[in-house]
Amino acid sequence: MSMTELYLEGLYAMLAFALLGWLLSLIRQNVTHVDSMWSLFFLVAGISYIPSLDSLNLRGMIVIVLLTFWSLRLSVYLTWRNWGPHEDHRYAAIRQNNLPHFKWTSIYIVFGLQALLAWIISLPILGSVLSNNPLNMIDMIGISLTVFGIVWESIADWQLTKFKQDQTNKNKVLNHGVWRYSRHPNYFGECCVWWGFFLIALAGGAWWSILSALLMTLLLLKVSGVALLEKDIAERRPEYLNYLKTTNAFIPGKPKSQK
Repeated sequence: MSMTELYLEGLYAMLAFALLGWLLSLIRQNVTHVDSMWSLFFLVAGISYIPSLDSLNLRGMIVIVLLTFWSLRLSVYLTWRNWGPHEDHRYAAIRQNNLPHFKWTSIYIVFGLQALLAWIISLPILGSVLSNNPLNMIDMIGISLTVFGIVWESIADWQLTKFKQDQTNKNKVLNHGVWRYSRHPNYFGECCVWWGFFLIALAGGAWWSILSALLMTLLLLKVSGVALLEKDIAERRPEYLNYLKTTNAFIPGKPKSQK
């Protein structure tokens, strides 16, 4: 099977998974669970490649293991965080803007779009499972960066969860732990994961998978991550203005002193 055919198999698997998510949204009348599906799209693609391969190389095995751990952790966390009958405000706004036919249009503006984005970003997974190159130092750097990203993101999510569970912190700003060094340490960890996957794929010769890391970075910084979250947060939390002035947005660094 050619690389293109294998890549398309991943797309078909992702679209089938998206269709299941859409059908579930009709039952729940809520599309928020697409957040829980996001990381699973990649795992679905990775698993779909395996039956069509003659054998799974060591690089591919390592990536599938890392992908599984990252995917399941993030999906479980988001499912737990978003659990409830109410639709996330982001999707409620999209629903309102696409009435009265949202239940039909959501199949492509919510579920289909996420499947397509995940398919493009999954390029390093494809490159890794197809490579026959022996492991090298670039693999070690990539694996280390991916593991670091998973751990950093996990710590950030755990610290944010503990902060929100304390009712005395309502409308306050989390500015300690890893959040002391970056306003979005969870997104930084996510970015590290995908640059790590790219490096592993690069070590196997899949230089073209850099599109994945670039697109993920763009999404995290300018589309669905930092830019979207900080659009009006200072209006809702006045303390955030000081946080903006003293703390790096993305890459961790020493807090700045206010002038």
